[in-house]
Amino acid sequence: MIDSQALARVRYVLVRTSHPGNIGSAARAIRTMGFDRLDLVTPHRYPDPEADALAAGAPGVLEAARVHDDLPTALSGCSLAFGLSARRRGVTLPELTPEQAAEQAWKAALEGREVALVFGNEQSGLANEELAHCHAMVRIPSVEDYSSLNLAQAVQVVAYEMRLASLQGAAPDLPEAKDPPADLAQMEQFFTHLSQTLHDIDFHKGRSPRTIELRLRKLFLRAEPDQRELRILHGILAEAQRVQRRAQGES
Repeated sequence: MIDSQALARVRYVLVRTSHPGNIGSAARAIRTMGFDRLDLVTPHRYPDPEADALAAGAPGVLEAARVHDDLPTALSGCSLAFGLSARRRGVTLPELTPEQAAEQAWKAALEGREVALVFGNEQSGLANEELAHCHAMVRIPSVEDYSSLNLAQAVQVVAYEMRLASLQGAAPDLPEAKDPPADLAQMEQFFTHLSQTLHDIDFHKGRSPRTIELRLRKLFLRAEPDQRELRILHGILAEAQRVQRRAQGES
C-alpha cells in the first residue's frame, strides 16, 4: 500500500506559468498519479476558467493550490527540491533523469521530508537564479533537435515516475532519531548570513561574489545539513563577524 503521508509531502511547484490552461492540465496530470499538492509562483493568470476547464475532474487540486510571490516562499518547509530544465544552462548542479529524481524524492518523502518538484515558465523554463534554490536539475531525455515538451507533459512524465517509485518503494529502515534536516527557508537564511560574513571580512577583495557564492551554495545544498549542524555553522559565522568587528575597533 502506498504511504499516503509520503504522498502529501510531495509538492509540484509551477513558476511564472503563462497560460492558465497549463495549470489546469498540470493539476490533472498529478491527480491521475495520486498527488494533489500544487503550488504556483506568480502565475500570469490565475484563477481562470481555462484552468478549471482543463483540470478535467481534478478541481480539488486547484482549489487547494497555493499561490506565492516568490520561489523561496513556495519551497518553505522543503528540505529537498529538484528543478526541471530542458537545457543544461551551464549551472553546476547534479543532473538526474526523471527516474533517478523520483527514486530520491520518494525515498526522502518516506523518511518524513518535504519534497518539491519545480517547473519553470513555458517559454524560458527556470532561470539560473531559480535553479540555484534546487539540489539537482532534472532533464527529460528528449531528442536534441526538438527537446521542448509542453509544461503539462513534463509534469505528467515526472508524476508518472513518482507514481512508479511509490508503487515499488517500501518504507526505508530509518536511522536512529536525529535532528531534522534544515529546510530550504533555513538554508536561505544561512546563505544570507554567509554572504554577509564574507562581505564583512572582505573575503572577495573587490571581486564579484557571484561565482564563489554559487559554488558555496551548491556545496552546502549537497551536504544537506540538519538543523543542529546549521546552528553550528551560524555560530562560526557569527564568531567570525565578532572577531572582525573587534579588529576594526582596535585598528
